[in-house]
Amino acid sequence: MNEFEWHRQMRALREPVSPRRDLWVDIEAKLDAAAPAAAVTPRARRSHAWMLAASFAGLSLLAVAINHRLRVEAPATLEVQVPANWKPSDPRLAGAAVELDAARMELQQAIQQAPHSPALQRLLDRTAKRQSQLRQMEQQAG
Repeated sequence: MNEFEWHRQMRALREPVSPRRDLWVDIEAKLDAAAPAAAVTPRARRSHAWMLAASFAGLSLLAVAINHRLRVEAPATLEVQVPANWKPSDPRLAGAAVELDAARMELQQAIQQAPHSPALQRLLDRTAKRQSQLRQMEQQAG
C-alpha cells in the first residue's frame, strides 16, 4: 500500500455509514419490555417517601449537632491585658515583645470587624501565649 491509497482510504472513512438494519425497532422493543418492570408499586412509593423523610430528619439532626458543638467549643473573646510599656531588659526579647504587641493590637482590630471568627480567636490566643512565654523567659533569665 502506498501513500496515495492510504489517503484515499482515510478520505473514505469521512463518509457517513448507515447501519445494515434499523436499530430503532430493537431499542423500542427493549424499552417496552422494561416499562412494566420499572413500574413503582404504591408500597414501594411509600417506602421511598419514608426513607426520604428519615434521611432528611437525620441530616437535620446532624446539622443541629454540629452547630451546637461549634457554638460550645468556640473560644470566648480574649482580651489580653499586657502593659503597653512592658519592655524586657534583654534587647533580643524586647524586639520580640514589640512584634507580639503589634500583632496583638492588629488581631484585636480584626476581631472588632469580625467578632465571630474562630481563626482570629485562635491567632489571638497564640499571640497571648507567646507573650506569656516571653515574660516567663525574661523572669527566668533574671
